[in-house]
Amino acid sequence: MQFLEITSAQNPSLKHLVKLRDRRTREKEQLTLLEGYRELTRSIGYGMELTEVYFSPEHFLGSNEYPLLESIAARGIKVVRLAPHLLEKVTYRERPEGLLAVAKMRQHELEDLPEYENMLYLVAETIEKPGNLGSMLRSADASGTDALIVCERMTDLYNPNVIRASTGAIFSVPTAVCDNGAALKYLRDRNVKILAATPHTDFKYTDVDLTQPVAVVVGAEQTGLTDFWMEQADLKVNIPMLGEIDSLNVASAATILLYEAARQRNFKKREK
Repeated sequence: MQFLEITSAQNPSLKHLVKLRDRRTREKEQLTLLEGYRELTRSIGYGMELTEVYFSPEHFLGSNEYPLLESIAARGIKVVRLAPHLLEKVTYRERPEGLLAVAKMRQHELEDLPEYENMLYLVAETIEKPGNLGSMLRSADASGTDALIVCERMTDLYNPNVIRASTGAIFSVPTAVCDNGAALKYLRDRNVKILAATPHTDFKYTDVDLTQPVAVVVGAEQTGLTDFWMEQADLKVNIPMLGEIDSLNVASAATILLYEAARQRNFKKREK
């Protein structure tokens, strides 16, 4: 197929891509950037609406990119070839894969989350680092977690680094963004037990029942959970630390707790 081509850094479309690297522009326009073959494929599979796609064949990693581009163009989406140096100008990755798309953001409301028997939630409070939020999305998807609730957000959900670190799980994990009060009310209304990890308890994370409706709550990288959640916690557990370090990375802690819940639930994939 023949595609449009951009070779000038002064092109208005390219300038718009540069602006979308900024959080304020993304939130104002409700648009974000997706990079890479896996991310584009998964975004389409989960119904994300792409508005335009850019590519640089010089950066392709394999032979599947052109069939993907042709299928995207067949949907009526604008597909544009970028000169290699221009693609490198607008991507986040040090080694871009040659594919970049502009996509419409979804709205993420509590009321839109699914509801099943014995729900398993991950609640992430004041997470600052996009990589950690993306890793938690990836772990939530892998462990069969039913939903993620992002509270008092410090980074935007559609930061390209969140999307990259999630390896596309941002599209598959039902997610809501809200404040602490709204999240707590939502969980209490559904009789969900709140679990918090703390060193100040004798209960190990393997000692509590995680087969009941439960929300695993994790907090900021430096300070951990606020008093708001610690005071509301129904279950307080510790993750044993056997070395010199006294705490885990928040994404690692979340993964351990979610996989313990998955183990107790016999690693059964929920029928949806």
